[in-house]
Amino acid sequence: METQDPAVVEAVNASGESTLEKAAAKAKETLNQLFNVSLNIAVTGNTGSGKSSFVNAFRGLDVNDAGAAPTGVTETTMEATMYEHPGMPNVKIWDLPGIGSPNFKAKKYLKDVKFKIYDFFINLSSERFTENDIMLAKEIKKQKKIFYFVRSKIDNDIEQEEKKKGFDEQKVLSIIREDCQKNLKEVGDPKVFLISSNDVQKYDFENLQKALAEELPEHKRSALLQAWPVCSTECLEKKIKMFKGMIWAVSLASAGIAVVPLPGLSAGCDAVMGVLFLSSCYYAFGLDEGSLTRLSEKVNKPHIIDLAKSKFVVAIREKALTRVQASAGIATVEYFISLVPGVGSVAAAVISLSTTKYLLKEGLNDLADTARKIRKEAGLDTI
Repeated sequence: METQDPAVVEAVNASGESTLEKAAAKAKETLNQLFNVSLNIAVTGNTGSGKSSFVNAFRGLDVNDAGAAPTGVTETTMEATMYEHPGMPNVKIWDLPGIGSPNFKAKKYLKDVKFKIYDFFINLSSERFTENDIMLAKEIKKQKKIFYFVRSKIDNDIEQEEKKKGFDEQKVLSIIREDCQKNLKEVGDPKVFLISSNDVQKYDFENLQKALAEELPEHKRSALLQAWPVCSTECLEKKIKMFKGMIWAVSLASAGIAVVPLPGLSAGCDAVMGVLFLSSCYYAFGLDEGSLTRLSEKVNKPHIIDLAKSKFVVAIREKALTRVQASAGIATVEYFISLVPGVGSVAAAVISLSTTKYLLKEGLNDLADTARKIRKEAGLDTI
């Protein structure tokens, strides 16, 4: 395999170093969107509305997992509590105190919870939205922030209704949605999303993600999509497509540009970006051990965990047990390179752009195929 990408050589010969520097700068900007753009999500609602359960579902955690938000029948959140996404520390979800107090004041509440730091608000209710919910929504709207109404614990409603004669799930969902919208007519014609934090594969969890993505600035959409739990086949494929679209930028930066070095960056640090990219795919596709264990328990198929034994999954698990940082060093990069036939002898410090692109493409395809296979075996490939 060549040590320099022909396209890069041609660009340098035709236009000089400045063209390549511009390309590298654009690549770094794209990488910043992938790895470093912050996203702050606020979750609020009445006591007992399921805020903490939603926080855990978004982060792919069960209540008994380390770092999970505590849940309970009484108010467990007494102040705004920030939770990092396990695979994406730049995505933070905030569990805000309940708004059920008779003395609730929307303006004071928003001041106390540091309103300005959040990109959008998700307002949860497990029953009818109350006057406090409406007051808060009006204040958020006045401040030109995005907010969404989410009717939680839909699984409980369905469980109760299915005992009745002539049960029709879609009809029940339609009645609940219409009742919520009627209840919220004071704030216009808001969309209401029906979810169960116990099963993100059902109801409106995917539709909520789509709605959020439509209104977020473009540079924050990738962070949201990466962090969002894989709640459907469509969601997984969107994640895969997003990462495929970033391979060029990651390759340009991570290769260190053999023909024209990037000023101020060592080839070693650049190369580790490629490992960060593959590790991000690993978490975004739900291939980490925690996600696989929860999935296998949910569908009662313990052998699903054994399907995650592809070469790149094993490599990330063994060499990058948690988020891979730049301090992982060249040894980790060389290990990943050794997984690709015919490339193992290429030193990490002189990886070409074409070699890096090939490595990332192979790794992404390997992880994507593994995620698809697991989803199919779990019986979720049509959801």
